[in-house]
Amino acid sequence: MKRDRNVKIVATLGPASSTYEMIRALHEAGADVFRLNMSHGSHEEISERHQIIRQVEKDLDSPIAILADLQGPKLRVGVFANGEEELEWGEPFRMDLDETPGDKKRVCLPHPEIFAALEPGAHLLVNDGKIRLRVEECGNDHANCTVVTGGTISNRKGVNVPDVVLPLAALSEKDRSDLEFVSALGVDWLALSFVQRAADVEEARALCGGRAAILSKIEKPAAVQAFEEILEASDGIMVARGDLGVELPVQNVPPIQKRLVRKCRAAAKPVIVATQMLESMIESPMPTRAEVSDVATAIYEGADAIMLSAESAAGDYPVEAVTTMDNVAREVESDSTYTEVLEASRTAKRTTVADGIVAATREIAETTDIKAICCFTSSGTTASLVARERPRVPIIAMTSSRGVARRLSLTWGTLCVMTGELERFKQAVVNAARAARKNELADENDQIVVTAGVPFNQPGTTNILRVAPCDERLIYRTDPE
Repeated sequence: MKRDRNVKIVATLGPASSTYEMIRALHEAGADVFRLNMSHGSHEEISERHQIIRQVEKDLDSPIAILADLQGPKLRVGVFANGEEELEWGEPFRMDLDETPGDKKRVCLPHPEIFAALEPGAHLLVNDGKIRLRVEECGNDHANCTVVTGGTISNRKGVNVPDVVLPLAALSEKDRSDLEFVSALGVDWLALSFVQRAADVEEARALCGGRAAILSKIEKPAAVQAFEEILEASDGIMVARGDLGVELPVQNVPPIQKRLVRKCRAAAKPVIVATQMLESMIESPMPTRAEVSDVATAIYEGADAIMLSAESAAGDYPVEAVTTMDNVAREVESDSTYTEVLEASRTAKRTTVADGIVAATREIAETTDIKAICCFTSSGTTASLVARERPRVPIIAMTSSRGVARRLSLTWGTLCVMTGELERFKQAVVNAARAARKNELADENDQIVVTAGVPFNQPGTTNILRVAPCDERLIYRTDPE
């Protein structure tokens, strides 16, 4: 489905968006990727939503990516005898392994791995950072703390530990079960939570066995510090600003977001900006001005995709939320400043033949009257390299692999078109011309740029650039066999 924008939209499915009619409406409104949140919903419900997405894809003849987001380990306090307690600034408070219900002085924290990693001076954040505790003294089974920021603490509230790298695997037993289930189901992307190091990504990749691409969620300070290694090990990145904003000072998040987006773009790997983008639209048909500005900022930065969470999963206005994102994206991308910002932030990286081909493709397209760039790709790499250049003309990614077409639905600016197996370059050019005309990106009097690798169907062989007419008669007259 041709969009009048380059940035992609990820919509999370949930109770508000679980029917065929709603999922189809979300895709038609602008959702390119559907996220299945493994923190909510049974395997049966996830399977049903997956089946509906594939039916919508078939009915609309439009490749759709499915992203399964693994929950990751959840760190929570135990229970209180009174259900909740009020902690005051400056008071002592203890966390330990004693399962006795807690009171105003202490509570169980049933995670010995946290105590093993803590050091005096570290902080424990409870309930999304609303309560902040400073560790004064600790051992293998306890941490004596001082309340730095008080508030109400209640049963099983989440705990964040921002100051240390925890000796925890990114994959819990639930995650391992979910990973195998969704990989067998046939999702296109796996989002990995609680990533702290590249080894976490490598473990998930080994379990996945190539059945899906791996996307690492950056939501912990340790992941920001080890980002270069994590990026290299991953196929894509999600900047999960919610947890980042809990574990880091909130003012640190915007520059981190900008820096990570640029690094992903330089590496030609898709990056999603996520969390609280249009949160007011959970209950309101209209976003706030600040939310619209937040969405626009991510688009100006060159993010591949922007994501809706509860807005589309559990909100009252899921279609309106997607429509709003689509409208903001089209307005931003029509602004001349958008092109100026992207071109000013372009990172030159010319180390391979493919890098040179795609750079030349972009320059030719922007200095002559070219209507589209058509790239033939068997693995998705060529299309990703072209997208890294952020050209001013549309990108048509042509592939014989349905899986590659689906995964590229997350990549900036790509219109994914299925094509048959090719043996001759002339047929590739003809197919490219037909795709450009069919999608109303060019007519018979226009020209396109075609990139491909010969021999065909071999990853990493991009070695041809051809300026071609969209008139098939001219192609057959001029192109060699």
